[in-house]
Amino acid sequence: MSTTIDDGLLRGHLDLEATARGLLPHRLPAAARRRIPDARLASAEAQPSGVRLVFRTAATVIELETLPTKRAYAGLPPLPDGVYDLVVDGRLVARTTVPGGNVETVVDMVTQEAERTEGPSGIARFADLPAGEKHVEIWLPHNEITELVALRVDAPVVPAGRRERVWLHHGSSISHGSGATHPTGTWPAIAAASGGVDLVNLGFGGSALLDPFVARAIRDTPADLISLKSGINLTNMDVMRLRAFVPAVHGFLDTVRDGHPTTPLLLVSPILCPIQEDTPGPVMPVPSATGLRFEATGDPAEVPAGRLTLSVIRDALERIVADRSGQDPHLHLLDGRALYGADDYARLPLPDELHPDAATHALIGARFGELAFGAGGAFAS
Repeated sequence: MSTTIDDGLLRGHLDLEATARGLLPHRLPAAARRRIPDARLASAEAQPSGVRLVFRTAATVIELETLPTKRAYAGLPPLPDGVYDLVVDGRLVARTTVPGGNVETVVDMVTQEAERTEGPSGIARFADLPAGEKHVEIWLPHNEITELVALRVDAPVVPAGRRERVWLHHGSSISHGSGATHPTGTWPAIAAASGGVDLVNLGFGGSALLDPFVARAIRDTPADLISLKSGINLTNMDVMRLRAFVPAVHGFLDTVRDGHPTTPLLLVSPILCPIQEDTPGPVMPVPSATGLRFEATGDPAEVPAGRLTLSVIRDALERIVADRSGQDPHLHLLDGRALYGADDYARLPLPDELHPDAATHALIGARFGELAFGAGGAFAS
């Protein structure tokens, strides 16, 4: 039997767009999408990191028909197909992929200019599920635009109840899930599971740039807990200097506070990234034997004139939180190096010098769960 897909079955999205084939989940609302200035963010927000179907059913066979839009990079090996995770009663029980679909091939890494090839829809199929009613979650690929065409099951489906608290997180490609191998393996998904919260993941690859329209989207989204991981895209994109950065952070926080005046708000500084600790951006891709790596190309001698590095950003965020703390007792700061620092880099280096691998996502997720949701943390129950 076919089941209608609607807002009642979906979590982690802010909008649903009707397409010629079905429904496209978005992680930014339409008003924000109208202000997106580039293809990078337009693609990132439509990749459903943290978005999942959630329902109760006695079905033993579930089929989800989707139309993926995959990313490829000219001159580089093909990327793996996006993964669909099936979670039953809180336990990951199966993974699958959907081959085919559309392909957007990036021909210019700097401008993100891409060429599009149309393709067919496919089916993510899960069979031989245990009998009896169960709580089912189908996590969509975190790194692959996914249009939802049809949901087919062999037993009725009803929407599941929500968890008590909703955690909204905003960050960069690391929060989006770059380097993770499957959607429940991104560090925010791991942390959300440990904290027992419903996740809304607004991590956007290459695009955590203190955009005012993102701040307004956060302001207008119901949430019990909010975290903002800020800094690394501002250095690797080289989009502003210290003079602009400090008031931009204040303005972003002010906008969020307009809608969430007393919500626990955790500001997270960048994790360790040696190429950007003391060297400004821009960060540029460099071909290597392993496919691709990144290097910072700015001049450290320009830091005193206001060029941003991760060290500069961490110091500035610490001052910002100290400055606001008297009027905002629910604002907290977490040094990102507590999630991934020098000792971790020695043991688990960043494969391309910028993004963590799957094991490091697990480490960051576990540490965030402990530091934020654990006893004494900003998000402790």
